Amino acid sequence: MQKRRWNEVGLMRKVLSCAICTIAMMSLLSVHLHKFPHHSKLSDPYRLPNPQIEIRDKILGKEQEQRWTREFIPPNVSLGPLSSQQFPVWRPNCPILWKPVTNRDYMPCTQPTPNYTAPPESRGYLLAHTNGGLNQMRAGICDMVAIARIINATLVVPELDKKSYWQDSSNFSDVFNEDHFINALANDVKVIKKLPEEMGGAPIAIKYFKSWSGMDYYQEEISSMWADYKVIQAGKTDSRLANNNLPADIQKLRCRACYEALCFAPQIEAMGKLLVDRMRSYGTYIALHLRYEKDILAFTGCTHGLSSAEADELKKIRDTNDKWKVKDIDPREQRSKGFCPLTPKEAAIFLSSLGYPSNTPIYIAAGDIYGGDSYMGDLRSRYPMLMSKEKLASIEELEPFANHSTQLAALDYIVSVESDVFMPTYSGNMARAVEGHRRFLGHRRTISPDRKALVRLFDKIEQGIKKEGKLLSDKVIEMHKKRQGSPRKRKGPIPGTKGTDRFRSEEAFYVNPLPDCLCVQSRNPNTSVIIR
Repeated sequence: MQKRRWNEVGLMRKVLSCAICTIAMMSLLSVHLHKFPHHSKLSDPYRLPNPQIEIRDKILGKEQEQRWTREFIPPNVSLGPLSSQQFPVWRPNCPILWKPVTNRDYMPCTQPTPNYTAPPESRGYLLAHTNGGLNQMRAGICDMVAIARIINATLVVPELDKKSYWQDSSNFSDVFNEDHFINALANDVKVIKKLPEEMGGAPIAIKYFKSWSGMDYYQEEISSMWADYKVIQAGKTDSRLANNNLPADIQKLRCRACYEALCFAPQIEAMGKLLVDRMRSYGTYIALHLRYEKDILAFTGCTHGLSSAEADELKKIRDTNDKWKVKDIDPREQRSKGFCPLTPKEAAIFLSSLGYPSNTPIYIAAGDIYGGDSYMGDLRSRYPMLMSKEKLASIEELEPFANHSTQLAALDYIVSVESDVFMPTYSGNMARAVEGHRRFLGHRRTISPDRKALVRLFDKIEQGIKKEGKLLSDKVIEMHKKRQGSPRKRKGPIPGTKGTDRFRSEEAFYVNPLPDCLCVQSRNPNTSVIIR
């Protein structure tokens, strides 16, 4: 009997040992295995041309071709387990956070009206020297296309700004697909790469077109210059055309130029697609345009949370920049009016209040954050999965774009347009351009923070008057119900404004192309109707 008991004990020991080994083996496997979610396809504007081999070779070299197609694990990122300290999230994994907003059946409708004709005979050549950063130049180029049509001009491929704050030496073909741009506009405007040699000695009229001008200005004042000149050069290109009250065919041409003709250069599109795929490997993601960079802080005069030495540094930058006319700025007044970008800490509180959990992948679409890790710590402590192009790609992969801020900004633009959620912390040119593109592509979720209202809440949190929690979350969500990128008509001028201020207060055409370039499908599948 005793021997039988010993046999039973020995058998139990063997069973327990096998169970322990099995559990240990499964634990080891679970650490090393990582299941990637399905990779969604990019929308039409960012699909790569076929074949793709030449594009890959240009960026990575032929020996890395296989790595390009199969590697979705970012080479520079090694994520350990998330911190055990979890910040409160009041609506964890709420599907509405990622669900696209309703587009109310609005679809792009950029085709010309039946009265539209082929390009009329050219009366001369239009040169365009763009100004500003990437998105300021994009809008200006598209306006020049429309203006060339209005004044019957042949458009010479615009020159990009090389003297702005960023000092980028990129040419048009380095940033945009030049051949596609010319061919896509063939039925609208004649576009050539260079001014003909026989026109090299011709007198050029350098003209600073009046801002926000309509048809009359260009058909009368500018067109009258053809009597004396064969070449007209636009000194600046941004905001040269009115936002509203233009013929339907001119507005549709602007959209065709912006969203169909003005594609990025193949090497930029290829790299942008790779970055999107790598972000997708982490699941649905937010693109956070964190405009907390030295230039914007100096320009706006915003110094909340900065040291006195940092505030003095920003003021010196503002004082020495001749193009920035306003020198003396009250930082507190700026912030109270909502004119300051959210700080990284404020962006973190805002996203938490909306309900986004701490394991949300976030792509930081920005340049160098002012203060670096000292100010990013508050955001990273709440959202450890912070990514950027520098983390998602190797130094070798980004080398072709290094020292070219316009090309690097184009990569951020692609990842932002394709994100599940886009959230800018400041309403600058990048934020407005991405918002407009996302509206055009189906009103993808774009959260526009009400900075003026939010800073009041942030101040009360700092003062201990309010605490983060469900009550604060409910308030923030209620404030932003109608700030998610759903369809709406473009906003007109602020009532009571006059002259230049009236046009300046209008919502820019490229921020919201509705109703000009978006239509609601009618019951007849062969027709569309524009809802105005």
